[in-house]
Amino acid sequence: MPCTTLLVGKNASYDGSTLMARNEDSAGGRFTAKKFIVVKPEEQPRHYKSVISGVEIDLPETPQRYTAMPNALPDEGVWGEAGINESNVAMSETETITSNPRVLGADPLVKGGIGEEDMLTLVLPYIRSAREGVLRLGALLEQYGTYEMNGVGFQDVGEIWWLESVGGHHWIARRVPDDAYVVMPNQQGIDYFDLTDAFGARRDHLCSADLLSFIRENRLDLTVREEGETLEGDRAFDVRGAFGSRADSDHSYNTPRAWYMLRYFNPRTYVWDGPEADFTPEADDLPWCLTPERKVTVEDVKYALSAHFQGTPFDPYGKYGDGSQRGKYRPIGINRNNFVALTQLRPYVRPEIMALEWVAMGSNVFNAFVPFYANVENTPAYLADTDGRVTTESFYWANRLLGALADAHFPQCSSHVERYQNKVANAGRAMLLAFDRAAPEDGVSRYLERCNEELCAMARAETDDTLSKVLYEASMGMKNNYSRSDA
Repeated sequence: MPCTTLLVGKNASYDGSTLMARNEDSAGGRFTAKKFIVVKPEEQPRHYKSVISGVEIDLPETPQRYTAMPNALPDEGVWGEAGINESNVAMSETETITSNPRVLGADPLVKGGIGEEDMLTLVLPYIRSAREGVLRLGALLEQYGTYEMNGVGFQDVGEIWWLESVGGHHWIARRVPDDAYVVMPNQQGIDYFDLTDAFGARRDHLCSADLLSFIRENRLDLTVREEGETLEGDRAFDVRGAFGSRADSDHSYNTPRAWYMLRYFNPRTYVWDGPEADFTPEADDLPWCLTPERKVTVEDVKYALSAHFQGTPFDPYGKYGDGSQRGKYRPIGINRNNFVALTQLRPYVRPEIMALEWVAMGSNVFNAFVPFYANVENTPAYLADTDGRVTTESFYWANRLLGALADAHFPQCSSHVERYQNKVANAGRAMLLAFDRAAPEDGVSRYLERCNEELCAMARAETDDTLSKVLYEASMGMKNNYSRSDA
């Protein structure tokens, strides 16, 4: 199972923005080329048919324009993954999650239902708030069902919501606390759920209408209750016990990623290492959300979602310590990262320039984050015209090449990669500040398209330069290296 998600509430971020980010990773043994595009209202289907499941759905007649990061090749459908619509509402889909036989036996997955291929296309063009996104997707899940367990994020400038499917037709959603961040690897993530709120004020918790009866009739509640306590009055329902998994594979594949991100943002809140650790990489009770020890930046998000357990014995690139521990756990920054996208909604600028989509392609250990404005009609060809042809004319393929070469010669190339990432980050920040200040009152969309072209040109120049340096190092390290002086 692929992907890792990080959500940051507005009071936990460095500038009051809501931040929602996710790695899209391919399944093991494959890579998926991606592109960054804009879907205009006239391009949005009015009747949708899924490639994988074959489900057919009529769609509303009034879609909004939105950005998306679909597959470069359409043979398996759209897979829109991450985007922002013209109402400044964002969606990130999906985090493949786990469940258990009690849930899947009671509400089996639906072979002809909707899945990750479909969800962004079916939801993002039609919503005007994060809450609306939850309710629209929830209604679609109830009506059509799903063939896979997924977690999906929704974001507006005020709040972020996280929805998790429960079996084939049921779902729960929880609002991310404004002062907290959420980490999500590939497992059922929400830890506690306020059923009283979900079936009352619905302020911070939403769910399918029959969730209570579903839990009760199928004996999913594993809480040991005192006399007089009821399921209906449970303000901290144990979601993981009821709906989640506790498999050995979680302890090598999933929980270590959450552990590392929590350790990064809250290094002093708990003891994370050693025999006295409060939480280990294999802990089943890692918190779903925490208040960070300091405000979270875009750069923090990129670092966390690129992590390969650096600073721990588990780093596959490590040189010192106990070598038997290296590669023990599945990294966050992995060879089969397709892209990482962070949607940022900034409350301190005009709505026309509020929405940014930060994009990096290929393996996150080696790529660089580039900001782009979302309120545009078109994206640069370097990002939008990717197909199956391997070429340095594509941001995706250039970064895929860079990562593969640098990984094989990590000691020689890591400094080049670090300089590349820093140069792109520094230039991107400076350019955003200048573009924001110069934004006109009229013709904003065309202006932002020109800004995006300049940002893209900067990223392309730095990528090409770094690729040439990494290619040199890799060429010098070839096994058949020999010169006259070696004779």
